[in-house]
Amino acid sequence: MRVWEQEKAFGIENLKLADKPAPQPGKGQIVVGMKAASLNYRDLLTVMGMGGASLPLIPFSDGAGVVEAVGDGVSGIKAGDKVCPLFFQSWLKGPITAESRNAALGGSVPGVLQEHMLLAADGVIPFPDHLSFEEAATLPCAGLTAWRAVAIEAPVGPGDIILVQGTGGVSIFALQFAKARGAKVIATSSSDEKLARAKALGADFTINYRTTPEWGKEALKLTGGRGVDVVVEVGGEKTLTQSLTAARVGGSIVIIGVLSGFTDTIAIPLLFSKNLRLLGITVGSREQFAGMAASIAQWKLKPVVDRAFPFAEVPAALEHMKAGAHFGKICVTY
Repeated sequence: MRVWEQEKAFGIENLKLADKPAPQPGKGQIVVGMKAASLNYRDLLTVMGMGGASLPLIPFSDGAGVVEAVGDGVSGIKAGDKVCPLFFQSWLKGPITAESRNAALGGSVPGVLQEHMLLAADGVIPFPDHLSFEEAATLPCAGLTAWRAVAIEAPVGPGDIILVQGTGGVSIFALQFAKARGAKVIATSSSDEKLARAKALGADFTINYRTTPEWGKEALKLTGGRGVDVVVEVGGEKTLTQSLTAARVGGSIVIIGVLSGFTDTIAIPLLFSKNLRLLGITVGSREQFAGMAASIAQWKLKPVVDRAFPFAEVPAALEHMKAGAHFGKICVTY
């Protein structure tokens, strides 16, 4: 089988396409024939050597495929089932713990850039029938992170207003989920073209942060001075201060990404005077995925795929993400 791996050095240029024997399932295990993968910013950082992973490495965490074989003692899943491998292989339910974060695909354990994956039987979950493999591959990290943000940790509904930063995978999912749950959405981007596309997906208000650098104040204006209930914070260093400004008294800022940098000076008086909640989250559990999948199936929601690259062109897919021109998710087809 074909496998993308890094053996001795990080960097996109050090990704190598290798041929390895296909795995066979042991007791309690299954083999999944992978059909599609999707990229996250975390995958780019990992490949570049900034994600904390060690070599050798098979990268990427998100994918979808078909169960090809099951080992002894496996029940509730069979050959032919369409599934997504879980981002956290050991986080099945309940609150997150240090132990449940130990097995993260494409980091501490081999990722999805292999044509046949050996996994624990409970390390996968079915995805909604109306989705293609490429669309399903966007769910394990970006989809579930956005779901946990706006449906579990800081749930929004009718009467609420949420602000999403940019038009990457998590932000677009947060927009879609928030609208499906009845909330209003403010979307930010540096591109008027992308803002128009966000509007077409249901964004109620848009802000170009390049022409309006103090977009936090603009969000206050758009909400009549009240502020937004939830900010989905994916920027980090260059955006957190504006998020603090945009949030209403008693609001929540869900911190997910660090696209603009890793550190920032927090305006502490603004934080405590507004009684804000700052929540840091990473993906979610199998149980939470099941809840998300049920809602996606009910709403017939379709993830937004920017572009799909062939499996042989994974480095080009990473370069496309690095350029930052995408809208929604970048995928790879096997």
